[in-house]
Amino acid sequence: MIRFRIAHYLMTSLWLVPLLCVLVGIGVSLLTTTIDDGSMVPQSVSGDPTAALQILYLISFAMLTLTAILLSLVVVAVQLAMGTFSPRIVRQVLHDRPSQLAIGLFAGTFTHSLLAMRHVRSEPDGGSVPGLAVVVAIVLVIACIGTLVWYLNHIAQSLRTAALVAWVAQDTIATLKKVYPDGGQPPDLAPDLITAEHAGVVFTIGHERLVAMAQAADCRLEVLWAVGDFVPTGAALVRVVGEPAALPRTAVARCVVLGPERTLNQDVAYGIRLLVDIAGRSLSDGPFADPTTVVQAVDRLHDIMRRLVQRELHDGRYADAAGTVRVTVPTLQWEGYVRLAFDEIRQAGAGSPQVSRRLTSALEDLLRVAPEVRRPALEQQLTLLRELAEARSATDTDREQAMLADPSGLGSADQLVAPNAS
Repeated sequence: MIRFRIAHYLMTSLWLVPLLCVLVGIGVSLLTTTIDDGSMVPQSVSGDPTAALQILYLISFAMLTLTAILLSLVVVAVQLAMGTFSPRIVRQVLHDRPSQLAIGLFAGTFTHSLLAMRHVRSEPDGGSVPGLAVVVAIVLVIACIGTLVWYLNHIAQSLRTAALVAWVAQDTIATLKKVYPDGGQPPDLAPDLITAEHAGVVFTIGHERLVAMAQAADCRLEVLWAVGDFVPTGAALVRVVGEPAALPRTAVARCVVLGPERTLNQDVAYGIRLLVDIAGRSLSDGPFADPTTVVQAVDRLHDIMRRLVQRELHDGRYADAAGTVRVTVPTLQWEGYVRLAFDEIRQAGAGSPQVSRRLTSALEDLLRVAPEVRRPALEQQLTLLRELAEARSATDTDREQAMLADPSGLGSADQLVAPNAS
């Protein structure tokens, strides 16, 4: 048990990898200054003693600064993870090997450069320069610059919700496999089902390639998940209607591209979802928490829905050149877009006059431009908004004014400002 405790402590410590890198830096400095007595690399490359000292000093100073910056970034990442997600996520952030290696590379370069300065000799006859150590230091600096750019991207990507959730899930699955090595019998699936090779969110589907493969095999493929859905490992991904034997099953599965999180590649609903999330967070403490941010989100939702209301939406059926339907995909229709855009904001923000007025303005404007077939979903939202706004208003006057159509939420409606002089 003592051995396990020590091994676990070392494996989960932030300082171990940087310390090993510092020791490597010491070793590299000692090695390069030992095998190079000053004649291995000409001073036309490494510089004279004065230039070499300046180079090594600047490298040492820069690496010390960058090491401090990286440690600050790790602390900020820990604080953000604790405040935004959970205090228990801190261990996952501190276990991040790329962070440890980046800190170690900078610290090791600093150590190498600092120790190499001791071997620069300034003498009247020209002195001696450990040229190999200087060249190695310059190469390490170039590597540190590339690492810094890469690390900034890495830490930004690591703080995404999807990345942290996937991080914890992967570690949990690894522990699960260790504790319960017997995976059991896989479920019996019908031969007409093609399963997902790994888990992920559907963020793009190769419709044209699926149509071509279905046409070649003379069958129809039914994709069982919509863009944006999460598919677990081994779940049925595609159903084959017809003879499945002629289909390359792996190629079909790879046409449904799974990733770590939703994207805007083919997912219009995800953009709407993001705007609704912004509005919902602003309403999380009540309808009067931050109604101005909600109105700004509704402004953009109004614009998106106005662009969408006149467009012909895809029905999720993809045909070959002869007109035979070869691929079907679950696809969000107009009613779904309307509910996605307005349901949550309406329910959470109907008690705020600013939010209810802006929603009324958006819905009434959409009703003016919507085709007849798309009006019922908008009318339903307007009716539900009116019912909620009236229920949450204290007086009859408030109930009446809560539904004033106002594109700014409060201040620009005809009933609220004086008309311009004629």
